[in-house]
Amino acid sequence: MRLIDHIKQNAQLRYFDAETHKSVAFNALDIDFFDKKDKKALAFLYLDNSLDAVHAFWTFYNSPHALVLLNPKLNNDFKQALEKNYQPQYIYDPSRESIETYEEKSFINKQIIFENHPAKTPFHTDIKVLLSTSGTTGTPKLVKLSEANLLANAQSITAYLPISTDDVAPLNLSICYAYGLSVLTSNALAGGTIVCTNKDIMNKDFWADFDNLGYTSLAGVPYVYEMLNRIGFLKKNYPNLRYMTQAGGKLSAKLAELFHTHLKNQNKEFYIMYGQTEATARMAYLHPAHIETKLESIGKAIPNGSFSIDTDTQELIYKGPNVFGGYATKAADLVTFDQPNALRTGDIARCDDEGFYYITGRLKRFVKIFGTRTNLDEVETLLKNHFVGTTFMTLGKNDEKLVVCMHNADISDSEIKAFLKESMHIHPSVVLVRVLDEIPITANGKIDYKAIEVLL
Repeated sequence: MRLIDHIKQNAQLRYFDAETHKSVAFNALDIDFFDKKDKKALAFLYLDNSLDAVHAFWTFYNSPHALVLLNPKLNNDFKQALEKNYQPQYIYDPSRESIETYEEKSFINKQIIFENHPAKTPFHTDIKVLLSTSGTTGTPKLVKLSEANLLANAQSITAYLPISTDDVAPLNLSICYAYGLSVLTSNALAGGTIVCTNKDIMNKDFWADFDNLGYTSLAGVPYVYEMLNRIGFLKKNYPNLRYMTQAGGKLSAKLAELFHTHLKNQNKEFYIMYGQTEATARMAYLHPAHIETKLESIGKAIPNGSFSIDTDTQELIYKGPNVFGGYATKAADLVTFDQPNALRTGDIARCDDEGFYYITGRLKRFVKIFGTRTNLDEVETLLKNHFVGTTFMTLGKNDEKLVVCMHNADISDSEIKAFLKESMHIHPSVVLVRVLDEIPITANGKIDYKAIEVLL
C-alpha cells in the first residue's frame, strides 16, 4: 500500500492556504493529472510551501515518476547545471517563464510545467523521491529514497509524536528538505489541518496566523529556537499549542532546558529529534519525559529502527526500513537502488547504561547552518573558483557559524560575505572570516584542519 493510499484514509485531512485562506480537503484535490501507465520519468520540482506547490507535489507523487525536490531560491546557474546533468523530463518552477529546450504544458490550477523529450536513461522502479544532500549549493549529489522509505519513516514518526486529527500544523519548514518533508507526510497520515505558508517566524503575520488559526504544533531547527527565544516566545502562552519538535542539528542544552520547562509548565511537550536525509528524516527522538535527566541525549531509535556503535571508530550506525538506496550524482546513477544493511551516520557517539545515545563529534566535513546541512568542501571550491589564486579553508563552529580561513589579506570580509550570500543564500551574520599567516599542512601534504581549529 502506498503512502498516498494511507493518506487518503485520513478523512479529516485538509490543507489551508495562509495567503488566500482557501481550505480544501485532501480527498478533494485533483491529483490524477498523470496517467498511471506513463513510463517512469524524472521530474524536478522547485517547491515553496504554498498550497499550489503542495498540490503539485502530491500530483507528481501520485504519478509513476521520480521526483527531485529542490529549493526554488537556488541560483539560476545551479538550476541549469543540475538540469543539464540530470536532464529531467518535467520541471515545475513557477519562478521561470521559459526554459530552453522545454515546452510549456498546462498543469493544475492554471499553472504550467515544462516538458522535454523523455530521457533515454532507465530508472530503478524503487526510486520515488530524491533530496539534495546540501541545502545551499546546487550539488548534484542526491539521496535516493523509495516509497517504502517514506512510508516507514512517516509511520514511525506518527507512532511517537502526539499527532491528532484535531491538529492545525503549519508548514514553516521547507518541504524540499527531509525535516520539512517529514512534517508534511507525518501530519498527512494522522493529522487534521495543514497550513501551507511561506511566512517565517520573524514575520509578524506568522504570529497573527498562529493566534487566529490556532496552531497546535511547531517544528524548528536550532536557529528557529534561538530566534524564538530572542523575540520573547518564552514569555507568552499559546493556548492551542500542544507540542513542539526540534531537529536539524544540536540545540544548546540551555535552550533545550528552557523550552522544555516552559512547555511543561503549561502541560505541553517538547520533542528533541535526530535524523539525516539518508534515513529519510528521523532516526531517534528524546521523549519529553526524559529531557531533564538526559538533556544532552538524542534519545533512542525510532520505532522499527535500531542503533549500534562501531567499536573501532565509535561511529553511530543505524538500521531501519527508512535507510536510503544510495546516492546519485548523475542520471546514470538512477538505474540502481542499493539499500545498505546499515547507515554509517558519520557522527561519533556513546550510549549510556540505559540505552540513550549521545552525539560527541562528527567524522564528516559538514556543518548545519540554520538547520540546513552544508558541505564545507563545496563551499571551499566555490570560493576558490570565484577568488582565483586564493587558498580557502572552511570549518564549522558549533553548527552555528561558517568559518572561512584564507591566506590572503587583500580580500575583504565583506567581499566574501557578499559572495556567499548571493551565490549560496548564507546570511553574513553566520560567516566568520579569518586570515592565517601560514597554512598548516599534514605529513601527506594535505591541509591540517585540526591544526587550524587550534589556531582559531
